[in-house]
Amino acid sequence: MLSAIAVFAKAPIPGRVKTRLAVTLGAEEAARLHEKMVSTLVLRLIEAANRLGCDVEIHTDTLTDAWAGLAVSRALQADGDLGARMLRALREGLDAGRTRMLILGGDVPTVPISHLEALLGADSDVALGPAEDGGYYAICCRKTHPEMFGGVAWSTSKACEQTAAACRGAGLSVAIGPMWFDVDEPSDLDRI
Repeated sequence: MLSAIAVFAKAPIPGRVKTRLAVTLGAEEAARLHEKMVSTLVLRLIEAANRLGCDVEIHTDTLTDAWAGLAVSRALQADGDLGARMLRALREGLDAGRTRMLILGGDVPTVPISHLEALLGADSDVALGPAEDGGYYAICCRKTHPEMFGGVAWSTSKACEQTAAACRGAGLSVAIGPMWFDVDEPSDLDRI
């Protein structure tokens, strides 16, 4: 069975997505931008699916009609913090027979496909795609552990470092892939 890339995306509801961008752009425009970034990313992934040897999925935080026109599987994220939601998606994919399961944030519309190839090709249980802000834009697993996200302070500059440490503490081998940036702040808009 092929590996899979699950794009994690919040439903594009004004006031609930890209709140740091909304300060400058307004809630409606920030939600529209979020919807466009996810669409752009998913279309790029669909185009590269054969090269990557992956199926593409969208995992949303709530039911939404957004992105309904894209020819990909859809799923709802689990309840809980980001770690609980990612752990369930990773486990379900691997339990279904996926050789690797990669979760990609929806706010990296310009991530190079070669970065994803590096994560998918890493010879480790877990491969992290570090973001410039200290978080990570992607995680790719061939194995999981219930404690792999234990103690991670989400949305902080230590999230990638803490995830790597938690994974190692749980007995998983970890590789760190190429760095990229996610779009969170108004200054990030100039880069895309």
